[in-house]
Amino acid sequence: MKRWTASAVCLAVLAFGGLTGCGLKSGSPMADEVSPGTAGRGRPLEGASLTVTSKNFSEQLILGQMIGLIFKAAGAEVLDRTNLPGSISAREAIVNGDADAMYEYTGTAWITYQGNQDPIPDPLEQWQAVRDADLADGVTWLPASTLDNTYALAISKRHNAEYGLKTLSDAAELARRDPSAVTVCVENEFASRDDGLPGMQQAYGMGVPAAGIKKMDAGIIYTQVSQSDSCLLGEVFTTDGRIKAMDLDTLEDDRRFFPNYNAAPAIHTATLEKWPVIADLLNPVTAKLTTETARELNARVDVDGEDPHEVAKEWLVEEGFIKEG
Repeated sequence: MKRWTASAVCLAVLAFGGLTGCGLKSGSPMADEVSPGTAGRGRPLEGASLTVTSKNFSEQLILGQMIGLIFKAAGAEVLDRTNLPGSISAREAIVNGDADAMYEYTGTAWITYQGNQDPIPDPLEQWQAVRDADLADGVTWLPASTLDNTYALAISKRHNAEYGLKTLSDAAELARRDPSAVTVCVENEFASRDDGLPGMQQAYGMGVPAAGIKKMDAGIIYTQVSQSDSCLLGEVFTTDGRIKAMDLDTLEDDRRFFPNYNAAPAIHTATLEKWPVIADLLNPVTAKLTTETARELNARVDVDGEDPHEVAKEWLVEEGFIKEG
């Protein structure tokens, strides 16, 4: 979802028919009756007309709606252009000024947009490098959250009661000690990427035999790890709500192999220069976003079938950032 190439996404976008040249054409006004809580007092965005965007998966929809609702409570007229297919279309909307704000991931920007191959292990240094590089593209990054939507391997709690795995180093040791015990279920792309399974195995010395690696669609992995014996370990994303819902344990990346994908607001620079209060509005919200919070909110959408907009609104109200009515 986060790592498509620009050409592939643009072809998909053009086929989708809602965008031209990966630029935006449509959207809908955000009509909620919301008022300031701790955010937006004095309605400092009165007179502003702002567009929010996001990619087209649950977490991104929730985060995009949060930005829109905060802007709305602060007095802005908000156009909702969330749910764009892929990363590149949403990215180009921010760069070109077709949209004003979204939550983006530091690892996606560093690797996919800025063309780097080696991630920076320290999350703050990764964010700083992305922020500095993106200024040239007219994009300003506000401080990042601890919400880290990166890769992980997961194991069911019932299997982990036997093996007691806590880290990827533990999994590598089990693979060395008992190769037949370790089966890993992954997506096709993860199975071949240097920042996926091959690189992870090299970094950890994890020699899983070819027969122990099973390729399947992402959604099936969670079910197979949770409910069957065919996958001891499975590729997951750390903020996925199904981790908790399906009773899985994620293994710590103790050698910090996987890139950091911390979510942070990416703002069209000209917009921020005109409305600098946007930083004051969004920074407290970002500070509350953790990986565990994302799992819980994502589960409400992906497991319980709730609407991302309502999930975002209820969370903002519960946290006191906005009020309804």
